[in-house]
Amino acid sequence: MTRIVHLPVTRRARLAVQRGVEGGTPEALSELWILLHGYRQLAPRFIRHFRALFDPSRLLVAPEGLSRFYLEGSPGPHRGGDPVGASWMTREDREAEIKDYVGYLDEVLNWGLALCAAGDRRTSVRVIGFSQGVHTAARWVGLGEAFRKPEARARTRLLLWGAALPADLPDEGLARFRTLESLVLVRGEEDPLRVEGDEEGEEARLREAGIDYRVRVHPGGHRIDGALLRELAKG
Repeated sequence: MTRIVHLPVTRRARLAVQRGVEGGTPEALSELWILLHGYRQLAPRFIRHFRALFDPSRLLVAPEGLSRFYLEGSPGPHRGGDPVGASWMTREDREAEIKDYVGYLDEVLNWGLALCAAGDRRTSVRVIGFSQGVHTAARWVGLGEAFRKPEARARTRLLLWGAALPADLPDEGLARFRTLESLVLVRGEEDPLRVEGDEEGEEARLREAGIDYRVRVHPGGHRIDGALLRELAKG
């Protein structure tokens, strides 16, 4: 009989990092932004959409999903010019993949906070999940060790951009959202991927759980809107 065995291994994860702006110093860093990309995106390209956040006080970190694949090309061996994308997970062995990326992001957060540490300054944490990254961000905040303590959540703002909460997030994970500094749901008026029923269900579940949230809408489609991003960065 065939058995499935999960063997923990060590691998290298790729992070795209923007450390303030030219001339900034580690001592000036007071905000850590964790930016979680969508399906088929790569971290070095994704972080370019956040130029509106570049500031000496901010460390921006875009972790990349651990699964990469060729996006286009004819069947058979790939061609040298085929573009590459990344994914946080698929339905195959999904529970193991979720555990892997939750643990991975815990390490990313600890690494980023260590870079921001300067004296006794309290580093603010901002987590943005975009598209597929919404599910990733929600599961990480709800299930990760990094957010187990209320004081860690109290300094964290969570922005879920371009998708609704994952339906399978357990109630005990969702309950952590009550003690976040803030929760913002961001939607695009022209986003072809919006599902009204999912949004209504998401908001109903949040209200039922007693979780405060805001909804912000930008005029564009399935993308990061710079003007709204700048506004949200202010508070």
